[in-house]
Amino acid sequence: MNELPSLKETVELYGLLAKKSLGQNFLLDRNITDKIVRTSLAAQGKADFKNEIVYEVGPGPGGLTRAILQTEPQRLTVIEMDERCIQIMRDIQAVVGDRLQIIEGDALKFDFTQAEKFPKNIVSNLPYNISVPLLIGWLKNMPQFSSLTLMFQKEVAERIMAAPNNKNYGRISVLAQLVSKIKPLMNLNPNCFVPAPKIWSTVLLFQPLERIIDPAVLTQVEKITELAFGQRRKMVRQSLKSLPNLEMMCQAAEIDLTSRAENITPEQYLLLAQQMI
Repeated sequence: MNELPSLKETVELYGLLAKKSLGQNFLLDRNITDKIVRTSLAAQGKADFKNEIVYEVGPGPGGLTRAILQTEPQRLTVIEMDERCIQIMRDIQAVVGDRLQIIEGDALKFDFTQAEKFPKNIVSNLPYNISVPLLIGWLKNMPQFSSLTLMFQKEVAERIMAAPNNKNYGRISVLAQLVSKIKPLMNLNPNCFVPAPKIWSTVLLFQPLERIIDPAVLTQVEKITELAFGQRRKMVRQSLKSLPNLEMMCQAAEIDLTSRAENITPEQYLLLAQQMI
């Protein structure tokens, strides 16, 4: 790895100006990328990714890629759309060999649920414009992963972690908290990135809960929360009126019909969904 040019030299070599259309904001400080990986592993009680699989979406100039490879994963698979970054990945691959797999394409279309005999992890500075759709797809399959270490805009991270009775609490809060334990690892100043975004970023660690929720039940959670938060200022007697036996279901979940979407806990949404199956 030492024979590779610095991240700054790499960016200059390939004229790598971030593309707004791809939601790119590059991390060029190796101290920060190394710290992200180190902090995540420490929070998981691990020293490295040996005998594990890691995926990275949007590796850009490869700072996080290098940090992950230093932890000696069984394999690191990067998914990238930008052909300039693909060439940078090939340069790294020439040094580390087949431990690095390169997928050129759209991460939203990539199957992260493919069978693996090794524990699977995702570590990514996510492109801002697809961070939430990607997360939702992974959360629906959370039992298949050992961990997700993901960077979001700070306001998105606050929505993910928000508790009931909070203005930031919403559909993504419910889904994330039902299937995973979430730990904030660090906040990053806009000046850490090139170009500097207007907002701070937050790195979150997601680990699967021991409880596994039936996918059919999660589908119902999504439908119910879409109804509830689609009219979040209305009482549930109105926003959820299309649900059969609403009064009886709410009684079983200990939900007052005068409650609004943000007053209902993730566990109560789960109880509603289970009654729909």
